[in-house]
Amino acid sequence: MAISSSVVFIFTTLLFLSGYVLQQQTVRSLQAAIRPQPAVVQPPPSPVLAKHFGTPPGHSLFDKYLASNRPKGGWAKVAYVQLLREHLHVCNAVMLFAVLEEQESLAQRVILYPKEWDEKKEAKGKGKLDSDPQVETSKRLLRQAAKRYKVMLQPIQPMVKIGDESVFPLAGLLSLSGYNRVIYLPPSGLILDTSGMDHLFTLPMESTMLGISAGSEDEAHTPSIVLMRPSKESLKETLASLPTDKYTEEGFLSKISLLSDLPEDQIHVLAKTSGLRDEDDAFDADKFMDGTSYVHISDPEILGPEFDVSRQMLASVRPKKHEPKKAWQDIYEKYRQQRMDVCGLDLEPAPKLFKDVARAPEQETLS
Repeated sequence: MAISSSVVFIFTTLLFLSGYVLQQQTVRSLQAAIRPQPAVVQPPPSPVLAKHFGTPPGHSLFDKYLASNRPKGGWAKVAYVQLLREHLHVCNAVMLFAVLEEQESLAQRVILYPKEWDEKKEAKGKGKLDSDPQVETSKRLLRQAAKRYKVMLQPIQPMVKIGDESVFPLAGLLSLSGYNRVIYLPPSGLILDTSGMDHLFTLPMESTMLGISAGSEDEAHTPSIVLMRPSKESLKETLASLPTDKYTEEGFLSKISLLSDLPEDQIHVLAKTSGLRDEDDAFDADKFMDGTSYVHISDPEILGPEFDVSRQMLASVRPKKHEPKKAWQDIYEKYRQQRMDVCGLDLEPAPKLFKDVARAPEQETLS
């Protein structure tokens, strides 16, 4: 009887222990199943590779241009170049490059500016730096262009005299022989779509310089976009063809061949605000804003979009028909807003002389 009881006790104990072990294994399995798994940390992409071509591979513009419209020598050999002479136009140059950066243009960006802006002169007898507010603003904007919008800044020395002023001539852009092609945009203007502008780097050019114009017929001889193929030889030939006693920008621009008929896919690359007055009732303002690459803001009666002009003056200058007028006003307002957003600058007050001249058409309209 004692032996039977011992056998029962031993088997009961073994059964209990085996059940306990199985229970613990089940509990651990359930805990492992419901416990959240640690996230697998992926190594960050190499910033060097991501920026090697200026735009990460797989970007739509990158694929489009490198696949079918790659300019001669690649995107490192073409550039948008802005030549600055006045502080008034610094902001517009920075605005253009801000849009190029935002829309990821692959072309290089260069600003040429007077070297004297970098020179600091001490005020006589004061031992303090003579600070010019315009110079300081221009230098701030140039630093912003270099830091934010990947612009190469190049100080330049004057080469020729225009009137009483020594300047770096527009013809001097031909000296930028490190590039196969450059595009210069006379102030002032707005880039609405960089894809159409970038395509100009692949446009066939038979001559050293090519101009594209827009606007009214009496302004057709003035290019709103200038394309150049820089080289030492072309610079030498161009300067030799100009009057030796007096260089003028007008004489230089007259040497530029104007492109009258753009390829079908480039018809809407350029527009000019003065040309909107000639548009008829079939004009569509929304299609114009969506389909135009660059707008040259130029109206003979207005000094420029940088100035705060009276409403009466604007009313006398803008197109009369509804849709062209809407597009015209949208361009001027977009310029004003972009000037504030990019440069932190409001419109400049119109010079007194301009105000006096501007009153004449207003009085004629009212009479």
